[in-house]
Amino acid sequence: MDQLEHIIISNLQSIYDTMGWLGVTGLLVFENSTGIIPSEIILGLAGWMLLAAHDTPFHNIFFWGAMAAIGSTIGASITYWAANLGGRPIVDRMAKWFRISSQHIEQAEEKFQKWGSGIVFFGRMIPGVRTLINIPAGLARMNFPRFLAYTIIGTYIWCPFLFGVGCLLGLEWRLLSVFLNHFSPWLLGVGVLVLIFIFTYHKYLEGRDI
Repeated sequence: MDQLEHIIISNLQSIYDTMGWLGVTGLLVFENSTGIIPSEIILGLAGWMLLAAHDTPFHNIFFWGAMAAIGSTIGASITYWAANLGGRPIVDRMAKWFRISSQHIEQAEEKFQKWGSGIVFFGRMIPGVRTLINIPAGLARMNFPRFLAYTIIGTYIWCPFLFGVGCLLGLEWRLLSVFLNHFSPWLLGVGVLVLIFIFTYHKYLEGRDI
């Protein structure tokens, strides 16, 4: 573990010891609005410290997953509205403040242009995409109720999943990052196939209306 990761984990442990699940929700607001702390660290550590270490019933991940999803949605909405109202100038400032690569933002924009609003849903379950996709959605002025629905559903799938894996791994929760790096191409592949199906289905319905 490098020094920066050790500092982050130590601070997260202090927050969880002091604030418990409220700290998790607050951190996810911060993570989804800035992209600074990876969600697999926040949620994986919470799965170990707040579930496994306290012998909390496993089914509780669904309730706390909902709380985490709400925090994630609030954070994502902050970035969405910043991009929506401030446009490119505020996005460039945010990239500078939070040290977000302009190349990564451009890649997120390309994904949004290629796959449309559906990437907001599937992107919530893809590391490296889940926080950046808020920016092109805001710049494109995507319908906010749809953005909200896709975000809360996608994050509600993602958060309990990471809680559960962190809980099952226990002290070895750091292996979660290895697991995600290994399987994220498969997750992306499944998401792309579903997006193709949705796109084809909509085209089919449009053809019937003609």
